[in-house]
Amino acid sequence: MVLTRTFMQLRPIITALRRHKVATLLIVLQVALTLAVASNALLIVATRIVHLSRPTSTDEAHLFVIRNGWKLGQNAAQINANIAADLDTLRHVAGVRDAFSSQGFPLAGYSANIIARLKLEPDQKTHAQLITFYAADEHAIDTLGLTLVSGRNFRPDEIAAIGPSDKMSPPGIIVTRSLADKLFPDGSALGKTVYLPDGPTAIFGIIASLQGPLKNSGAVDGYTALVPARYLDPAGIEYLVRTDSTAMKPVIAATLKALQERSDARIIDQKQDVVTMAQVRKHAYASDHSVAMLMSIVCGLLLLATAGGIVGLSSFWVGQRRRQIGIRRSLGATSGDILRYFHAENFLIVSGGVALGALLAFLANLGLMQLYELPRIPLYAPLLGALVLWLLGQLAVWGPARSAARVPPVVAIRTE
Repeated sequence: MVLTRTFMQLRPIITALRRHKVATLLIVLQVALTLAVASNALLIVATRIVHLSRPTSTDEAHLFVIRNGWKLGQNAAQINANIAADLDTLRHVAGVRDAFSSQGFPLAGYSANIIARLKLEPDQKTHAQLITFYAADEHAIDTLGLTLVSGRNFRPDEIAAIGPSDKMSPPGIIVTRSLADKLFPDGSALGKTVYLPDGPTAIFGIIASLQGPLKNSGAVDGYTALVPARYLDPAGIEYLVRTDSTAMKPVIAATLKALQERSDARIIDQKQDVVTMAQVRKHAYASDHSVAMLMSIVCGLLLLATAGGIVGLSSFWVGQRRRQIGIRRSLGATSGDILRYFHAENFLIVSGGVALGALLAFLANLGLMQLYELPRIPLYAPLLGALVLWLLGQLAVWGPARSAARVPPVVAIRTE
């Protein structure tokens, strides 16, 4: 019965809308633009949230990094000896679980010595697999809190001292499971020989996962390797330290004090060169977080503006049709009939906007895919947006419609 009454009202509703073409068209366009913009904005928000939520696969809550710069005039042998002495000192500081040195760490950003090409054959003609890598020793897996799923860790005698211009030809490497599966889809990566630019190497072990230094890693995302090396960069080195407690301030202070006892060899700015992994993550994804917040605010404002437009138009139309409402009430129309009339009218207007908005949303997404490499918008995004707009429209029109339905017939007629 309710549906029958509603459908019977469609003809007078359409007739009434034709008499207010401009106002109706404005609301339809507003709904369409809201759906098109909000759908793509929320897609951006979702992709950003997924991106900034990616785990590094390290024990972030217990990790901090010391960027250690070397004073000028030290040769490779001196730097090597300093790193060995520093690591021994760090591992004996109270509250330190383990430590190692490297040329990079997860989310650190780009540097010249973090990307390499890996081949399956020495004379491979096809494109080599791009990977990111970390210089590591036998303490790296424990320090980072990684999971060795198969194979073995490095041995101390396998750790080579290499400089920025030295050849990198280790006896073996440890790779992430995603890299192992990419190189050997049949699951036989362990023990296989692969080829770095400077020569062959074996796969000693496989770790579950490890994020590279780049936050936007593209073709190398998840394809990470540990190389048994002590990196001798005259500019400096990075010490990664894992603590026993999440209260890291006392441990950081103790490690800096221990290193500064040999301050003639190093330069460390305590405010800039010591960062926790939580701070690294916050800094690396600051722009993603800002974009997500901005897009969320834009969506909220658009929805509020659309709701305001619907309320304003409905209030205007109620005022314009008080006599019509009074006549209908005097002929037997109930308050429910009046409410259903305005709700049905609003549903038709919003539906027109939704249909146009869905088309605009997909067209806008095609353009954004070309400009910003966004994924294709899923079908459920505009459908969800449509449901929100339908609900928002019904809520927005409820106040004016309820006000109209409560006006006594005699009063409505006399006010004209």
